[in-house]
Amino acid sequence: MAGLTAMEKKLAEYKCNTNEAIQLKLVRFPEDLEDDNTTFNPEYSHQVFGDDEVAFGYKGLKILLYYIAGNLSTLFRIEYSSKVNEKFDCVEADDVESKIREIIPPGFCTNTDDFVSLLEKEVNFKPFGMLLHTYSVHNEEAGEDITYQIYKADMTCPGFREYHERLQTFLMWFIETASFIDVDDERWNYFLVFEKYNKDGATLFATVGYMTVYNYYVYPDKTRPRVSQMLVLPPFQGEGHGAQLLETVHRYYMSSPTVLDITAEDPSENYVKLRDFVLVKLCQDLLCFSPGKLMQGFSQEMVLEAQQKLKINKHHTRRVYEILRLRATDMGDAEQSRSYRLDVKRRLIGPYKKKQRELAKMRRCLRPEELTNQLNQIDLNMQHEQLEESFQQLVSDYRRVLERLAQA
Repeated sequence: MAGLTAMEKKLAEYKCNTNEAIQLKLVRFPEDLEDDNTTFNPEYSHQVFGDDEVAFGYKGLKILLYYIAGNLSTLFRIEYSSKVNEKFDCVEADDVESKIREIIPPGFCTNTDDFVSLLEKEVNFKPFGMLLHTYSVHNEEAGEDITYQIYKADMTCPGFREYHERLQTFLMWFIETASFIDVDDERWNYFLVFEKYNKDGATLFATVGYMTVYNYYVYPDKTRPRVSQMLVLPPFQGEGHGAQLLETVHRYYMSSPTVLDITAEDPSENYVKLRDFVLVKLCQDLLCFSPGKLMQGFSQEMVLEAQQKLKINKHHTRRVYEILRLRATDMGDAEQSRSYRLDVKRRLIGPYKKKQRELAKMRRCLRPEELTNQLNQIDLNMQHEQLEESFQQLVSDYRRVLERLAQA
């Protein structure tokens, strides 16, 4: 903070990191309200508080956003130890409350007593829509298997529109480029994950995560479902719920004769890894992916069978092939290893060949000084290095998929 005036230094004390100030909870029991172990923080807050993720004008700022675990009724409260306009004239604090009100729907609680009263009615909450899948996960801490269920819902389900308005607020904190969808568009499908748990002898449900899928029209009579948003809430991450959800959604659409294939909108790196695992798990038992056929190379048979039976497109099928062929390949055998490496690199080299075709066009069109400038950007040695680097990274990613598959 060198070079700052004394006043600037004092005002800097009133800056708060909003990722730390925002405290989120999924509340099942009244005692959760005072239990720091049930609190979690956002990964992002720039969409609400700007790129710096800072709120100005407060010391000890806490933005409490507590949700009842099932129906997500919300408690919103702001706490702080000191506010800048109490100490300095003509200096205004950021209007934190208005910023939060822009993303959370009306009807939230502002005091704990009202929130606890709603918590007592949580026993009446039931999941929305149609049950698609039930599974269990062993909880080491509890020493028991916990049951989870996945449902498909839509806006015709009573109460779902209001519930979804509360649920989607989590996107702002955990997806870097999140936006709210147009729920009046009937082409949206919603898939929800819930945990079943016991409270005072009754069975209750807690929200675990969800996925939204948009059904695009494909001429003349097909649809192409595209995964738009997918979120497993932080207390449940790392337990396999994402894979269960994605596989269940795939199986739901696989049964529809009108679905062409399933895609995703701007998939994150983590989503691609998850999709690789789920699609390989689905494809590994198809005859076209038998070890013998894998060693013969990528085939149209694989494309057709994966598309017709599992609604997987050609690009994703190629990745599945490469992962399963890696499993079938003895990388300690020089010939098998070389064959695999060349097969994958032939695909990876596509963009580099495109650059070379562009270079050939440039030779015909550009003046010598312009051509030199372009040649500097297309260094063939560098391309070979990048190609090898891409290959090694892919193999590393593929091995992780295979390790997870071996444990499944």
